[in-house]
Amino acid sequence: MVRVTVPIPGRSYDVVVGAGVIAHAAEHLPEFPMAATAFVVADHGVAERWFEPLADSLTGRGWSAVPLAVPPGEEAKTLQVYGSLLHQLATQEAHRDDVVIALGGGATGDVAGFVAATYMRGVPFVQVPTTLTAQVDAAIGGKTAVNLPEGKNLVGTFSQPRAVLADVEALNTLHDRDFRSGLAEVAKYGLTLDLELLETLERDPARVLAREPAALEILVARCVRAKAATVARDERDAGARLILNYGHTLGHALERLDAFGGRSHGEAIAIGMVFGARLAEARGLARTGLGSRTARLLSSLGLETDGGLPPAGEIVGAFRLDKKYHGGVRFVLLRDVGQPVVVDDVPESQVREILEDMGAAA
Repeated sequence: MVRVTVPIPGRSYDVVVGAGVIAHAAEHLPEFPMAATAFVVADHGVAERWFEPLADSLTGRGWSAVPLAVPPGEEAKTLQVYGSLLHQLATQEAHRDDVVIALGGGATGDVAGFVAATYMRGVPFVQVPTTLTAQVDAAIGGKTAVNLPEGKNLVGTFSQPRAVLADVEALNTLHDRDFRSGLAEVAKYGLTLDLELLETLERDPARVLAREPAALEILVARCVRAKAATVARDERDAGARLILNYGHTLGHALERLDAFGGRSHGEAIAIGMVFGARLAEARGLARTGLGSRTARLLSSLGLETDGGLPPAGEIVGAFRLDKKYHGGVRFVLLRDVGQPVVVDDVPESQVREILEDMGAAA
């Protein structure tokens, strides 16, 4: 097993990556000396497979485990679900020393983390991510939120977990589409921060695509290290952490326009990364070829990179509710692989031109 520390001053915590972590969760958690109950937030499918082994392990701490059900995916990230979870904690007399555990994907972690950050002004929170997207990205860094119809992640807070337990055995239970969606976040790290990871993905992704446990442990740990280092420099998304939003400005807009029920998060940001590469080329920021290289990489990982875009005007309108909007749309672009930069002065006409070249109606 691999242990990676997220070194946030005063609130550092460990991410444990390996096979069988869930069944041995109690061994890897920090001390919670006053806790009596773990409230485990999970959707039905995840709970059916993973709640029992997690609960069995937690008995070693003398804890009882109480399941709290949420809908799957982005349907969990609503104010209604958030409120329902708060009411369940209150009616079951959850106390300040009890622990909220998110068991599942990034959406479950987002809403459970928001609940933990706000119930009784904050209770201990642990992430147990079971999807690739959550293990390499969403579970690390303390972002918690729910969506509004007007946009993604518009209501939330920064609140770091006390621990993250990433069991790579869970990745073998994912549907192919869900696993490929997570590979988009992996590709993001390769394109922006980790050239050795990029080289591995481009040269021979076969072991990762076959979901070999040893390859997955290495892959997840590399991504966690990259994110941990970035979050430690910029916990609240004010500077360096913005680069982790590569591909996400368009990606989040597409998710919102799909009413959070069409493309998966990874499918949306894959298109967003190709858009970002083509925009960087058009602006003369990157050399010609970055867009085609990005598309080849994502295609080799089983991700679509074009087609089915909403009209350009609708996309541009959705950009205006992006959290990075600051008097105009801000994009994370690449000068080259491994050289991300935040760009503020992108004309709307240029954005529309790239979108239309990618198939969006004028």
